[in-house]
Amino acid sequence: MKFTWQKEDNETETVKSFLSKKGVSHRMFRSIKHKQGKVLVNQRRKTLNFVLQAPSGITLLLDPEKPDLAVPPSDGQLNVIYEDSNWLIVDKQAGLNSVPGPSDRSDTLVNRVKGHLIMQKAKDLVPHVLTRLDRFTSGVTLIAKHRFAQGLINRQMESHSVDKRYLALVEGQLEFEHGLIDQPLRQAPNSYAQEVNSAGKQAQTEYWIKENFGTAATLVEVQLHTGRTHQIRAHFKYLGHPLLADELYGGKFVYGLQRQALHATDLSFIDPFTNKQMIFHSQIPADLVAALQQLRSLGQE
Repeated sequence: MKFTWQKEDNETETVKSFLSKKGVSHRMFRSIKHKQGKVLVNQRRKTLNFVLQAPSGITLLLDPEKPDLAVPPSDGQLNVIYEDSNWLIVDKQAGLNSVPGPSDRSDTLVNRVKGHLIMQKAKDLVPHVLTRLDRFTSGVTLIAKHRFAQGLINRQMESHSVDKRYLALVEGQLEFEHGLIDQPLRQAPNSYAQEVNSAGKQAQTEYWIKENFGTAATLVEVQLHTGRTHQIRAHFKYLGHPLLADELYGGKFVYGLQRQALHATDLSFIDPFTNKQMIFHSQIPADLVAALQQLRSLGQE
């Protein structure tokens, strides 16, 4: 990977200081020190401590990450919404794990992206899934195609400025049109589920009612202000309104749904390479459309 910047001023600073301002992380600096990359100033190799005193061209050269041989490539279906040299935006289908784990190491989203990158003859074959969705949650997913992109976007991820929106069908009728669920979450004892607990990590979920189906269900738009495991599912369970067909959190299997009624519809962030706002959208999948149609028809009877 090759990235180049132009220093325009005469201010004195080290190469490391200059690159830090461009978003290069401490982890990346360690990689350079361990000879997994190098820095050029006006096409000549320099150390990170080299002092810049005049306008210069600074180039960062990074070796590709070593691919994990335990993660084989897959040629499974990959629904690409957008792609450039740094980012891959995918519309993940329900039932597909985001990353390899004990239950599946051969055909997850990461395996499919790796297969996609091999087909492109890419040198970097370690995709970084930045907005992980649960296995049975569908929708728009952000993937960094290399570690430098991951490092740059992490600042936005940590400040929660990557805007993630979802649509969810929850049981029953919510009391308020708009609300902020601000309750800490931790893993429940002897369970994969998360639970609200004062000893947990801060978690904030904001929601707006989009459509009300009486006591049967409510369609809500959800915005995550933090990114905890099962955050939306656990928070609505806490309110007493679990997602429809969410078996782990007690949601009822109704209206033909066979998985939790949750879809990541929208994603936006500032591309740190271009400073342009990137906005992506995923259409509601067929199973949720069918459930909504049933609910609307029941309301007309």
